[in-house]
Amino acid sequence: MPAKMLRPWLVALPAKTYALCQSNTHPPTAGCPPGTLYVSATDKRANFTTVQAAIDYLGNGTGPGFILIAPGNYTEQLNVTRHAPLTLLGMSRRPLRGESYADVDTTTAPGRQNDVQIWWNAANTNSRYPDNVYTGVLTIGPTLNATLTGSGPTGFPVPDDTPFGCTDFRAYNIDFRNEYAPYSDGPAHAVGVSRANAGFYSCGLYSWQDTLYIGKLGNAYFHDTIIAGQTDFLYGFGTGYLSRSTLLLRSCGGGITAWKGTNTSADPFARNKYGIYIDASQAIAANASVAPQLAGRCALGRPWNALHRSVFMRSFLDPSVRPDGYVVWQAGDPRVNASTFMATWHAYGPGYNATAERASNVTRVLSDREVAPYRRPVDVFVGEGGVGWIDRSVLAE
Repeated sequence: MPAKMLRPWLVALPAKTYALCQSNTHPPTAGCPPGTLYVSATDKRANFTTVQAAIDYLGNGTGPGFILIAPGNYTEQLNVTRHAPLTLLGMSRRPLRGESYADVDTTTAPGRQNDVQIWWNAANTNSRYPDNVYTGVLTIGPTLNATLTGSGPTGFPVPDDTPFGCTDFRAYNIDFRNEYAPYSDGPAHAVGVSRANAGFYSCGLYSWQDTLYIGKLGNAYFHDTIIAGQTDFLYGFGTGYLSRSTLLLRSCGGGITAWKGTNTSADPFARNKYGIYIDASQAIAANASVAPQLAGRCALGRPWNALHRSVFMRSFLDPSVRPDGYVVWQAGDPRVNASTFMATWHAYGPGYNATAERASNVTRVLSDREVAPYRRPVDVFVGEGGVGWIDRSVLAE
């Protein structure tokens, strides 16, 4: 979709907060916050050759940590358990400092790729692992118990005394790739966030099934980010908000979203409006070769349990999306009742059909009044830290 045809809010420019730090400078950390660690697999000036080694070095210190990652491919699983803020910065050749965008696609195009690629290929095929979390490229959470997905409509019963994890995790211009197989072959996390606050800016999350997991009391914000998948690739119990981002449809299976109601109502942070909220974004076929096969087949979501909550707001839906929007879990097990909240608001594009959505008795087409409680990040992130952990430069757009 050419930029001149886009709604004004769909054109996303990268966050400029750490633009100088992310530029190719000499020394590499010039313009970075004091104490920034430098990771490179090939540069002898680097403090570490792997990202996890830098994360481990920072440990559970109380001050904010910053890690600058040189361009390249890194094959490793990342685990963030610290409570204090942590920022991962990918060096980038994208125009981050206000240069001309004349030759740059600013529409979160499918072909965009960051210079920092972190890979870990694993899928929970035939219950190969004790839990889906073991497949993740990046997992953010204070303990193993906090990050476990469990099974069934209520998931793993996280102990009540489990602490809250990272209060402010951020990643800029990094792609997290779990390419275990070029199709859905079991849960394969790219990113998991549980009991933590995490923001992703101009990143890429690539997998096929269960790409993004936001666990119980997890809060995750995405700006100018690509999330690619086939089956239930946005799923979880927590709270997620996508702004000016792209949902890349590699194929159709299950739904784009598959959310569960939380079973943590006794927790003091359970005031959060759990669910996944997609605003000013786009759901599009991964490329021209798969687009004809996907036409009219991809569901916006299905209910992992009857308390599923997700909303597509002001978002472009290409012809891949089913006219009726959302679907039931499966025949004979619909998991839909009066509490199920699978909705659209001011969606548009060839994949949007308000008449068919209303007739489905599954998809809700919201009025301005009905969508008001979910319209802004400040409306949904009402637990630990409010929205203070989100990059202000994009939150103010």
